[in-house]
Amino acid sequence: QVQLAESGGGSVQAGGSLRLTCTASGSLYNVPCMGWFRQAPGKGREGVATISRGLDLKYYTDSVKDRFTISQDNAKTTVYLQMNSLTPEDTGIYYCAALRSADSGRCWTHRDTYNSWGQGTQVTVSS
Repeated sequence: QVQLAESGGGSVQAGGSLRLTCTASGSLYNVPCMGWFRQAPGKGREGVATISRGLDLKYYTDSVKDRFTISQDNAKTTVYLQMNSLTPEDTGIYYCAALRSADSGRCWTHRDTYNSWGQGTQVTVSS
């Protein structure tokens, strides 16, 4: 089992920045992919960014490209999401997730099948 804990959410004004942190623990063997997802009020959950732990491949949804950056620490147990130039459309609950037993080159392609989730952290961007 993989346990995930997010932190770093909060309230900012449009144009501001936040950095989310996801700390993973437990059995990370055969967990090639981690990612950030979000759910806006009244909407379904969507993938924001994914990272391949072994290959360090990164993918982003179009709306956050050039504004958000996903990264991991050297131990590959902590994943970050640096969010810049935030807009009210970025408001939502942000979840960290992990995917076990997948092709490490397909972390984004398999974003609908992530099977370990954190509790989420609220991000609110005001205009």
